Amino acid sequence: MQGGPLQWGIPSSKSRSGINLRQHPKSTRAQISDMNQTITFILSASLLIGQASLAQDSVRKDIAYDDEHASQILDFYPAKKTDKPAPVMVFIHGGGWRGGSKKDIPRFLTKANADGWLALVSVEYRFTDVAPHPAQVDDCARAIQFLRQNAKEWNLDPDRIGVTGGSAGGHLSAYIALQNDEAKPTSKDPVERQSSRVSFAIPFAGPTDWGLLGTVKHDHPAYRQLLGYEPGTPADKMSPEKKKDVSPLQFVSPDDPPILIVHGDADKIVPIEHARVLDTALEKAKVSTELFIVKGGNHGIAGAGHPAAVNRASAFMRKHLLADGEKTKSTESSK
Repeated sequence: MQGGPLQWGIPSSKSRSGINLRQHPKSTRAQISDMNQTITFILSASLLIGQASLAQDSVRKDIAYDDEHASQILDFYPAKKTDKPAPVMVFIHGGGWRGGSKKDIPRFLTKANADGWLALVSVEYRFTDVAPHPAQVDDCARAIQFLRQNAKEWNLDPDRIGVTGGSAGGHLSAYIALQNDEAKPTSKDPVERQSSRVSFAIPFAGPTDWGLLGTVKHDHPAYRQLLGYEPGTPADKMSPEKKKDVSPLQFVSPDDPPILIVHGDADKIVPIEHARVLDTALEKAKVSTELFIVKGGNHGIAGAGHPAAVNRASAFMRKHLLADGEKTKSTESSK
């Protein structure tokens, strides 16, 4: 990126489509379907929450990164065993873009934070009953800009920021990694002047291409609600521009950061095709990409609880956040 803190350039061709999605009417709260209850149960059961591992005495909770809505807050868990600016992982929770909580952090992240080398940030964002896309993406990008604005005070390395999440959080993680930089260099708001780019992303079971709604069965109402449509709206009745704009796939270009895509091949909520099309597009663009498929894995993979997937994600995270000497120290502390 020209003049920015990261090495990946930001071509102007990656800007969003010209429609003003912020003008779309807000979706109303629909009655939760049986499938919605099912996905909530799966995610709750599969998440290995690591709150007990966190250094609670140093946690800063419910920090506002914007002032449009009460949900625009984050929790910050500093690295405890380093005097140098620490690398940071940003966690974005799932829940169909209309539920879930920033409290539900996977254990592989809380363990790294407890080991002392990793700073951790968990982001809350506006749900679809408050505002449709792109509110959720905008909030997550703003949160990363907010981190950079406070990097010196919080002892963070602004050049070592990774992002991860599952399901809806997987979608948002991939989107943040691939979209155009949200920085506005001439803004009067110092936060807006910061880059929203990240060093890498690890999306777990995240949707990537709304174009698949027309060819692969997608029963969950959240796909429609994210764009302000009622559940059950036929795919061909949805705006092609909106379906394109919400899809991380459209932003793929050679300057993108490394991506580890984790997905189960038996996922009925977010079909495996989402992972395959993104991996193929990244390979074609010569972006560093890896597709980790869990054989027989359902949407519970989104909870980052599958041992092999978590081990791969942890290794990928360390590879991209730690220098060689730091890797040795962190590996020893985790034993």
